[in-house]
Amino acid sequence: MFIFGYKHSAMKILLSFIFLICTQFAFGQMESMPITDFNDFNPSLEILLDVRTSEEFNEGCIDGAVNVDWFSEEFNQKIMQMDKTKKIYLYCKKGGRSLKSQQRLAELGFENVVNLEGGYDAFSKIK
Repeated sequence: MFIFGYKHSAMKILLSFIFLICTQFAFGQMESMPITDFNDFNPSLEILLDVRTSEEFNEGCIDGAVNVDWFSEEFNQKIMQMDKTKKIYLYCKKGGRSLKSQQRLAELGFENVVNLEGGYDAFSKIK
């Protein structure tokens, strides 16, 4: 009985370790950079995605940005219409929604997504 309990515990630890490694691999591929280091993008090769609300977007945005509200019920549908071969730069107000969006895009099969840390608030201070 003790041996069975030991093997069972060891198996749980091994499976937990494998899950942890797989999760780290998936999310370890995600890239971030401070929005203050973001200079420009090439719209033919890249997409600048603002995931704030339309009200926030209309109050000010980075030139060339496309707005898809993270809170919108159509978020996934609108994202799936985007070109998965292009690099996508994400930003929001401070960085929380863009990080969640980056994870969602990874789940939807987008592989080249960069979270712009600090969000529009940080960008507007250097603008």
